[in-house]
Amino acid sequence: MTSPDFPRDVAAVHEATDRLLISLGKLDDAAIGEPSLLPGWTRGHVLAHLARNADALVNLLTWARTDVRTPMYASAAARDGDIERDADRPLAAHLEDLRESAARFAAAAQALPEDRRAFRVEMRNGVVERADRLALRRLAEVELHHVDLGVGYAVEQLPPAFLDSELEFLATVKFAGHPELPALELRTDDGRTWRTGRTGSGDDAGDASVVVTGPATALVGWLTGRADGAGLDTQGSPLPVIPPL
Repeated sequence: MTSPDFPRDVAAVHEATDRLLISLGKLDDAAIGEPSLLPGWTRGHVLAHLARNADALVNLLTWARTDVRTPMYASAAARDGDIERDADRPLAAHLEDLRESAARFAAAAQALPEDRRAFRVEMRNGVVERADRLALRRLAEVELHHVDLGVGYAVEQLPPAFLDSELEFLATVKFAGHPELPALELRTDDGRTWRTGRTGSGDDAGDASVVVTGPATALVGWLTGRADGAGLDTQGSPLPVIPPL
């Protein structure tokens, strides 16, 4: 996997958050209670999750900086309870929370010394991650949930740099060796390729059973469940069902 550029990724999070806040500024309180594109969640649920996710990543950045174990969330129940508690707030309260939690994330990222960026922390469900990849994790949360809000920000509007980093992450980390996904070879229109699914992503992974070709936008949309795979070419094979993220 390509080495992260932590300062660049932190700046990208700031820019993505600004785009999100501009979109939200066009809404009203009634819109916050309307369904999002995520089953069972209103827009308020998505926004509450985004704010608390920022604070959860602050916890991990603090862990990396201090070497004092600091979990993302006190518990799964506490995480879910915080989202339910905050979902029904007025738009102004959500906006304030998003701004303040984004500022805390930016400050924690700024405070992380360069010699602590390779420190490994434990995310939810036992996933281990390098501290200098937490900005990319946050970027994915902001960009993809902006799409999930159903406010006119579509997969096709995701920045090319984000699409590239997210596609590499999905292929080489998230779905590499995934037992519920058949062997895949992903190909972008510009010639880049990844092997993922049950064969993993290494050079010795063997031949992929399904080749899926298309633009990075369509591949990321399909792999993240934000698009149905229209525009992807499977050379006649059925398009596999992607497991939930």
